[in-house]
Amino acid sequence: MQLTFLGAAGEVTGSCYLVDTGEVKFLLECGMRQGGAQADALNRRFAFAPRDIAFVLLSHAHIDHSGLLPRLMARGFGGQVYATRATSELLGVMLPDSGYLQEKEAEREGGEPLYTAEQARKCLERLLAVDYDEEVRPHPSVRCRWRDAGHILGSAILEIHVGKTKLVFSGDLGQPGHPVVEDPTPIEDADVLLVESTYGNRNHKSMTQTLDEFAFALNDTLASRNGNVVIPAFAVGRTQDILALMGELQRAGRLPRLDAYVDSPMATAATEITLRHARLPAVDRVRFTESTEDSMKINAIRAGAVIISASGMCEGGRIKHHLRHNLSRPECAIVFAGFQAAGTLGRRIVDGAQTVRMWGDEYPVRARVFTIGGLSAHADRDALLAWLGKFRKPPRQTWMVHGEPLAAHALRDAVRDRLGWAAEVPAVGQVVLLG
Repeated sequence: MQLTFLGAAGEVTGSCYLVDTGEVKFLLECGMRQGGAQADALNRRFAFAPRDIAFVLLSHAHIDHSGLLPRLMARGFGGQVYATRATSELLGVMLPDSGYLQEKEAEREGGEPLYTAEQARKCLERLLAVDYDEEVRPHPSVRCRWRDAGHILGSAILEIHVGKTKLVFSGDLGQPGHPVVEDPTPIEDADVLLVESTYGNRNHKSMTQTLDEFAFALNDTLASRNGNVVIPAFAVGRTQDILALMGELQRAGRLPRLDAYVDSPMATAATEITLRHARLPAVDRVRFTESTEDSMKINAIRAGAVIISASGMCEGGRIKHHLRHNLSRPECAIVFAGFQAAGTLGRRIVDGAQTVRMWGDEYPVRARVFTIGGLSAHADRDALLAWLGKFRKPPRQTWMVHGEPLAAHALRDAVRDRLGWAAEVPAVGQVVLLG
């Protein structure tokens, strides 16, 4: 049996792994790379024939894990995509939205979209929803279970049995103690383990520190500086976490009077789905905008607004318009509440760029920039090591995926030193034998 690392190896986005058992070929994930022209070029070609893939196993709905499914189908894939029920519901809004954005991007830049909204809607017919802990047989020789990963609604750790080999893919593991979702499920054994390493070289601040920093950013900007707060946030997961924390701060009397706007139709739909599966605290004076006209009206607000909008890495969507109207104003603040991949607009701002280019124009960065790592839905170094420490014995192979090189290698070294395991960081395109 062979495993080929096709994405999220030495990088965070583009999750995709090809398993060839000798009897069947299948994918773990089919994610989109994010981060500029090079990522777009890589998204346009597959390193395999899509028609040869029997099925896809999906850990969760984020686009860097699921976003190339419509292109896979359009290029000849004829199988089913297995995912949890909540993930399947979320994909029902996320993939068509992604297709719409691909079409709009192609209109602006020229060329062909990766796929269309119609192709994305057609792809949804291939989804097969599964329950947590249910055993599923997508092929007579393959047994799978989805365990709660605690990352976002519906996120899962995949346990895959092929013959005598057990492959575990962590997907994206959540940070314990976060709102909305449960803590990641402990796993006791694996022959081969793929574990995420996004924050493999650092820890988050505690939730108490995070709430203090978040409250300071909002109070300092809204009450003291009389500006707006712009929060780039993934429509699924991060937006709902931010709303939960704002509700908690409001109940504690720690926020000034404000008007909050969730400016993303997909985030609105994702919040509605979340409320069908979990509970969220109420937030005073929050409005969910739908139309382009409503979104444009927000840009006329000069003070007192908290604007939560996608995309989380500022690569597209309505967030870029809100940045255009607030990024150059020193009384405003940009609050980053999640990881910013290399090459993205969000990463350039976090790294201290003096100016950034949007739609061909340069914009000076004068707003205050806050990075609140404690809101990340990814497990930090200590949480990753604690989860790994629940294994009863070392896997034969452990691979650090979903991390930029510094983070992935740091986690590899920690796993070797603290746990005594054999651990490696794969390269994109690397093929390994699983036994």
